[in-house]
Amino acid sequence: MESLLSGKFRRYHHLSLIQHLLIPSIVLLNIRDLFLVIAGFFQAFTRLLLWRPDVVFTKGGFVCLPVGWAAWLLRIPLVIHDSDVYPGLTNRMLAKKATAIATGAPLENYPYPMEKSHYVGIPIDASFRVLSDKERAAVKKELGCDPDRPLVSVIGGGLGSKVLNDATVRSSNQILTSASLLLISGKQQYSQLVSQVPQDSAFVLKEFVSNGVADILGASDIVVSRAGATALLELAALRKPTILVPSSRLTWQVKHAATYAAAGAVVCLDETRFDDEADTSYVDAILTLLASPKRRNELGASIAKLATPHAASDMADIIYSVARK
Repeated sequence: MESLLSGKFRRYHHLSLIQHLLIPSIVLLNIRDLFLVIAGFFQAFTRLLLWRPDVVFTKGGFVCLPVGWAAWLLRIPLVIHDSDVYPGLTNRMLAKKATAIATGAPLENYPYPMEKSHYVGIPIDASFRVLSDKERAAVKKELGCDPDRPLVSVIGGGLGSKVLNDATVRSSNQILTSASLLLISGKQQYSQLVSQVPQDSAFVLKEFVSNGVADILGASDIVVSRAGATALLELAALRKPTILVPSSRLTWQVKHAATYAAAGAVVCLDETRFDDEADTSYVDAILTLLASPKRRNELGASIAKLATPHAASDMADIIYSVARK
């Protein structure tokens, strides 16, 4: 493994073009990073010239831009993969130069040329599988929950989500009348929440889960989550009834959630409504699903249709076929 220099183009949806040009910290960092991209391009060009690989595969993100440009200039076949339904700047810039493009969502969500685009999904860990009733009960007992009660798990991504944390704590007493409740809060707010959550054995608060998250989600009867691309396909593999609360600041999460909601695969909530203390959309959505096993089964069946269990092998086939040409 080797590293190379690269830089990112900072742009923020809540700022206008004029604001981007007037804020020194943004302008100076973007100018600096332009030179880093140029330096990274020469590094990548030199290494690819020496290595002469049969194909170059990039996964998106700003670090891939100088590598993709160098591969194109050296006439080395380029394969790119785009996980998000909202294509990033790097993949948009490399798409015309790519020999093949793989996507994490159906092709109608992308502006890429259809003749070289392939829907493969996103490879996920094999631990994300449907658990048997016995396995689910064992995981619930290990968490300290009643194996005979439904389990609602709330996870806000790797860093946690203050919006989900606060909404869950506010609604916890109502939810606990019908189910056990697991909240993975993230490190930033954990110490604060310890003193705020109900002192009830049916409420499990965890700062972070490094191992066994697939089992925890697999044992859950309802999962409340953000709308990251990989997380959604993990939930699809688990056939899990899901409530999505996409971050309103992240365009790709909003689009992911809309795509899954349009397929009838999730319940989607608007986090901006949670600011109103009178709003009950969060707890209502959870209690409605808890009261309807039939609806949970319908959501589980619908989200399972979006799973891509062969994503890794399909991606490998594309890379291999391009390399052989």
